[in-house]
Amino acid sequence: MLQKLDKKDFDEIFSLLEAAFPPSERRTKEDQEKLMDLDEYSIFGLKKRGSLIGFVAEWEGPEYRFVEHFVVNEAFRGNGIGSGLLSDYHDLSDKPVVLEVEPPENDVQKKRVRFYKRNGYHLS
Repeated sequence: MLQKLDKKDFDEIFSLLEAAFPPSERRTKEDQEKLMDLDEYSIFGLKKRGSLIGFVAEWEGPEYRFVEHFVVNEAFRGNGIGSGLLSDYHDLSDKPVVLEVEPPENDVQKKRVRFYKRNGYHLS
């Protein structure tokens, strides 16, 4: 079950961000933490035995939700957790969801695009 995360979860959130994204694809720790105070920015996470195993960070606008970061702890990947997390995330709102991925040029990027397509996303 997804839950809305807050500042008490921030160290775990940032730790997952650091592990999953290069510095060019994330903010500094200080700048990322400031976002936690904004009404239009939310992070919804999945915990297992009290530890954060994945999350979706979004910007919510009047007409759609933009996923900025989607992360599943590497130790839990390949078990359907990411698909379940996305499904639960979609159930939170009827607004369309937009996310950005890099062009599928290498095997990792192609695998990522296939994952999103399996979960109902379309490339544009």
